[in-house]
Amino acid sequence: MKEAELVQLLSEKATANNAIDNPLYEKFSVKRGLRNADSTGVLVGLTNIGEVRGYVIEENEKIPREGRLLYRGFDVAELVTGFQADGRLGFEEICFLLLFGELPTSEDLAAFSKLLGELRALPDNFTEDMILKIPSHDIMNKLARSILVSYSYDMLADSLDVRNVLYQCLKLIARFPTMVAYGYQAMARNYENKSLYLHNPDPETGASENFLRMIRPDASFSRLEAETLDLALVLHAEHGGGNNSTFTVHVVASSHTDTYSAIAAAVGSLKGPRHGGASLRVREMMNDLDAECGENPSDATIASYLERIMDKKAFDGSGLIYGMGHAVYTLSDPRAVMLKAKARELAEEKGMLARFAVYDAVERLSPDIFRSKKDSDAPLCANVDLYSGLVYRMLGLPESLYTPLFAIARIAGWSAHRIEQIVSAGKIMRPAYKCVQRRGTYSPISDRS
Repeated sequence: MKEAELVQLLSEKATANNAIDNPLYEKFSVKRGLRNADSTGVLVGLTNIGEVRGYVIEENEKIPREGRLLYRGFDVAELVTGFQADGRLGFEEICFLLLFGELPTSEDLAAFSKLLGELRALPDNFTEDMILKIPSHDIMNKLARSILVSYSYDMLADSLDVRNVLYQCLKLIARFPTMVAYGYQAMARNYENKSLYLHNPDPETGASENFLRMIRPDASFSRLEAETLDLALVLHAEHGGGNNSTFTVHVVASSHTDTYSAIAAAVGSLKGPRHGGASLRVREMMNDLDAECGENPSDATIASYLERIMDKKAFDGSGLIYGMGHAVYTLSDPRAVMLKAKARELAEEKGMLARFAVYDAVERLSPDIFRSKKDSDAPLCANVDLYSGLVYRMLGLPESLYTPLFAIARIAGWSAHRIEQIVSAGKIMRPAYKCVQRRGTYSPISDRS
């Protein structure tokens, strides 16, 4: 039997013998995906770090409300208003808040930002040996590998002393943009035949400024571009303990493994298209909309396209309007609200208001189409991925960087949850699985057909 035939045969066996009948999940009251029957998440832990509010429960009824996102008890909308009013970039301040549970003073923030800047450079020969010599066509894969290789450069890699874990996390927060930027340059050179540009990280700038200068050949950017990317990083930095990648950090960290293994596992989770790839799906959908509807389409043309999507006759046949709807938010996603406002400013600077108007139309038209098609009065709001994809497009960022940018932001939240797991949660996570395989009867190998 040829190799391909054998693999096909084995794959068929693997599929047939791993399928579990759906009624069994109901019979044993299994919370599939750790979801309750009403689609809310099963409560599996406590956290001080982030909170997502999108509805309230009154007399066992889910009541929609305007969405709120809180970091350490502070409303993110108020935090954003605060640093924007001061004309400051906010990501470093948010990192401080998430890690230490309090807002920094001016002196605290200056010292913290200086430390992160000094930690941005990768170890000697790391870039050449670990990134450029072994490029990957997927930057998330390259990022995960870079994180794991960092273990070898750390003489205290396995220490769970909080001071040591914090220092490891600070290095990763500082170095994620550098690893991603160099991983992108290696990928573009080896897989897209582009020129290689390697700019040293600048210790004097904020994370968004530094990243833009590292990925652009001329290292230039406008202040509004830096502010917009900074806001995107702030809004993606944390989203409660229950999202898939953050929960992965808690699960893996509960085994008392090292920081690098826990964070690499989170990157693997985020890479999945059901989690970190949502903004990319929005971009692909909007590209298809452009092809189907042409330039400057009318509301009626866009509505017709969205109806065909819901009828599974357009785009990928999933019936999903990407960028619309959320598991928790009902009336609004506060991240989308804030990023949309900044996206409008950037669209004005870039001369892309017509492009912005198409995204706005998708947001305006989708709820009524959804209610009509589903015969439902449930609210439907735009989520952050609708406008993050637009922002990245206006910044001229390639699609291959969309999910890695999510990781550059979320490492702040992952680090905070890593420390919280070590300090507060003593037991290894070990949920139960019930085996429903029928008992087999052993037979000698000579008797098996």
